[in-house]
Amino acid sequence: MKGERDVSHAEAPSVVLVTGAARRVGAGIARALHAAGATVALHYRHSAEAAGRQAAALNALRPGSAATFQADLLDLPALPALIDAVVDRFGRLDGLVNNASSFFPTPLGTVDVAAWDDLIGSNLRAPFFLMQAAAPALRARRGAVVNIVDIHAERPLPGYPVYCAAKAGLLGLTRAMAIELAPEVRVNGVSPGAVMWPEDGQFPDDARAAIVAHTLLKSTGQPDDIAAAVRFLLLEAPYVTGQILAVDGGRSAHL
Repeated sequence: MKGERDVSHAEAPSVVLVTGAARRVGAGIARALHAAGATVALHYRHSAEAAGRQAAALNALRPGSAATFQADLLDLPALPALIDAVVDRFGRLDGLVNNASSFFPTPLGTVDVAAWDDLIGSNLRAPFFLMQAAAPALRARRGAVVNIVDIHAERPLPGYPVYCAAKAGLLGLTRAMAIELAPEVRVNGVSPGAVMWPEDGQFPDDARAAIVAHTLLKSTGQPDDIAAAVRFLLLEAPYVTGQILAVDGGRSAHL
C-alpha cells in the first residue's frame, strides 16, 4: 500500500559500537551482532588484551569487521572522541549498545563521592553523553540504540541504592531519548536478571541459591540470552522504540 514501509526485512546495522565489549555480557553481545552481519566497534577501558583477542577472532571470520577502541567512560571529554574515532574508522555508525557498567554495593552511611561518581557516571551519565554525541551519525543512518538496564531499576536491590538509582535513571533516559531521537533513531532497553554473577564474590552461594529459587524458570540466564534480546531490538524490531525488555527468567514478575 502506498505510504507504508516494508518492515519484513530489517537491514542489519553495518557498524555497531558496543561499550564494555571485551568480556562477559558485552563480549557476547558483540559476537551475536557480528554473527548477524554487523561490523563491531569493541570499546574497552582496561581489558586491552581481551578486546584484542575478541577483535582478532572476529576478523578471522570476516576480515575488517571488528576493531577496538579504548576510552574511560568516566572521562566526559573522551565520550564524543570515542564516537568520532568509530566514525573515522568505519565511516558511519548504525547502532550503539550502552553495556559498560560498574556494579558494587553502597550501604547507606558508607557512600562517598567517588562511589557516587563511578556508579552514576558509568550507568547513566556515559550512556546519555554517548547517545548525544552519536545522534548525528545515528540519525543519518536511521539507526538504533539499546541500553542495558537492570530489573533492579524498578525493583531496588537492598544494599545497592546508588546503582539502582543509576539504572532507574537509565530506564527513564531510554524512554526520554526515544522521544528526543524520533523518528530517525529507535531507542530501547534490555533489563537483565541473574545472568552472570559478579567476579568479586558479592553474592555468596546461599544468596545465589535464593535468587535462583525466586526466579520462575529456576535457573540463571546466559550472556547469549541478553545478546539475543539486543540483536532483536537492534535488527529485527523496526517498529519498536521506547521499550524495556526484561530478560530475567521471570524473576521480576513477582519480586
